Amino acid sequence: MNISSLFINRPVLSSVVSIMIVLFGIIGFGYLGVREYPSVDPPIVTVSTNYAGANAEVMESQITEILEESISAISGIKSLTSTSSDGRSTIVVEFNLGVDMETAANDVRDKVSRAIRNLPPDSDPPVVNKSDANSETVLSITVQSDKRNLLELTDFAIRNFKDRLQTIEGVSEIRIWGEKKYSMKLEIEPVKLSAYGLTPLDIKNALLRENVEIPSGRIEGTTNELTIRTMGRLTTEDDFNNLIISEKTV
Repeated sequence: MNISSLFINRPVLSSVVSIMIVLFGIIGFGYLGVREYPSVDPPIVTVSTNYAGANAEVMESQITEILEESISAISGIKSLTSTSSDGRSTIVVEFNLGVDMETAANDVRDKVSRAIRNLPPDSDPPVVNKSDANSETVLSITVQSDKRNLLELTDFAIRNFKDRLQTIEGVSEIRIWGEKKYSMKLEIEPVKLSAYGLTPLDIKNALLRENVEIPSGRIEGTTNELTIRTMGRLTTEDDFNNLIISEKTV
């Protein structure tokens, strides 16, 4: 006896099976997800570059266009968009579906590293992230304290939150909004600066020349070996006040 004969000889069984199939179809239709535009996560890589003091036109001509020209040679790019504003350049590279994210990010890093030598020397190195810079934040955490200042809270957030969250699989970037880092603000007196025949550029060059810590070699003995360290970093207010800006012979 085949299945056809079974359902012909037992019409009640045939009706029950047919009703069950219809019921399963109706129930399954309610849970079936149908979208005209499916929710997909395309591989997106963002290149961000900061250049303090530069306007949008300078960012466009000296940074954005140079990086775009280098990145556009990568295969598999679906779209390439950029935004140039005062002091910041953002390039969003969207790849075709199916392109491996790690491979795409490595290709972008390779092209960016080749174009760095053509960027202004005073600009910050470009930062490559495996995410869309314009995307919304997934999770926000507020850190506040009545006993610690903003500088201490920033250090606490970096050590206890940022380093740990970055190791979680699937996390692309951790941003700390409102962070404050240790810095020294120099107030220039234009009258005295002009009297000595100096310019703000001389002060900048002096800081780059004097506020450094470079390897100084090592001392080797018969039983031990010592590394020489030059303490060249300026950390206190007196260190900056005693900074030699220029030496001129009279």
